[in-house]
Amino acid sequence: MYFAMNRFMIAPGFEEAFETMWRERESYLDQVPGFQTFHLLKGESQEDHTPYVSHSQWASRDAFVAWTDSEAFRKAHSQARSPEGMHLSHPRFEGFEVIL
Repeated sequence: MYFAMNRFMIAPGFEEAFETMWRERESYLDQVPGFQTFHLLKGESQEDHTPYVSHSQWASRDAFVAWTDSEAFRKAHSQARSPEGMHLSHPRFEGFEVIL
């Protein structure tokens, strides 16, 4: 099993727009072999940002890598247009293999 996560730092006041963007976009994940589940997590707001994590679970690292090379990935990410000033930095990717 493999977990893929992207961490986002969202500027104050953009939280609702960020959540709506994720809620309304077509991910195409249900068409990808090895995909298991997805969650968008919201952390406690800080003075300068609100942290979010996109969290997807995959059957294996290979299944996740195949998704990133797929047409479904390109279609899903072509929709991701954020208003200027929403992100304080680029998303930070973290991938984890399940050990136990």
